[in-house]
Amino acid sequence: METRLDASATEHGATRAGDPDRLRPVRIWLYCIAALVLLMVVVGGATRLTESGLSITSWKPISGIVPPLSDADWQAEFAAYQQIPQFQVLNSWMTLEDFKPIFWWEWTHRFLGRLIGLAFAIPFLAFLVQKRFTWSLAAPLAGLFVLGGFQGFLGWWMVSSGLSELTSVSQYRLAAHLGAASLLFVALIWVARRLTPARPQVGAGRIWPIAVLLVLLLLQIVAGAFVAGLDAGMGYNTWPLMDGELIPNGLDAMSPLWRNLFENNLAVQFVHRTIAYAIVVHMLFILVAKWRRVGLKGAHGWLPRIALLVILQVALGIATLLASVPMSLALGHQALAFMLAGAVTAYLADVAGRPAKA
Repeated sequence: METRLDASATEHGATRAGDPDRLRPVRIWLYCIAALVLLMVVVGGATRLTESGLSITSWKPISGIVPPLSDADWQAEFAAYQQIPQFQVLNSWMTLEDFKPIFWWEWTHRFLGRLIGLAFAIPFLAFLVQKRFTWSLAAPLAGLFVLGGFQGFLGWWMVSSGLSELTSVSQYRLAAHLGAASLLFVALIWVARRLTPARPQVGAGRIWPIAVLLVLLLLQIVAGAFVAGLDAGMGYNTWPLMDGELIPNGLDAMSPLWRNLFENNLAVQFVHRTIAYAIVVHMLFILVAKWRRVGLKGAHGWLPRIALLVILQVALGIATLLASVPMSLALGHQALAFMLAGAVTAYLADVAGRPAKA
């Protein structure tokens, strides 16, 4: 009888059947990093909802890890915040005690970013010394580290957009920041899953429908960032009608037309809803097609779980909208979007695996 292992796992250091799985600690590490990224996304969402993102007005990658330790330090941070438009236009009523909670939200968000960097770099070097993986795997893992660092740069680029003229961050930069986080998250899941010894496949078939589903989910996450950046979820809090219509008037109110997709609150929320409907329909298509052709066995066992997550996500999105975006529901909606994208990525990695003879 032939023993089959995933080609990528074998190439990068996995051992044959019966031998210790030297890549298991690497996979656990990558999943832990993905969990930290998800936690950072949730904290980032809370930072956005509490309008805390502009409370720290400077970017100090090293020294910024130390929070204010004295009254003088707190006064300096508050004085810097008092110089930006958000304070002068919206929050001039704030005292130092009012400022501290929003400061801690943003500090925690940045602290998690630094923690992720250390949690990646130190085990990476240790695994390299232990020769748990080859240099051919070290390169893409280093690429993930660079992507994480770029995510930090995007975060400051986003914050800087609200320090001079705007009273909040640019929705374009917020979408870039959250989009990069989603790419990092799914990349971590993809690499970890591809390092898993292959399970028996049952007629994997075409993978493009699964890839399309993942693309739709990533687009939806970015579309959600535009909704958040414009506070578009605070209006039109009815479903399934929107402003009393299935297709409301005013979707093309801005000129040129493309601006409506990114700056018109009505159109931005309508796009977010429309992508959600597309995801539901496409998920149903995949579920029925796979069930009829190959059954829900092997890697396709992911499908019922993914379908359940889609249903939960739609229900949570509707509840968030009808309740005018309370923090608890909004953060759950954002976190579940990432978990759904992660599940689809794992499914895609399993189906796309090319077993090789041992």
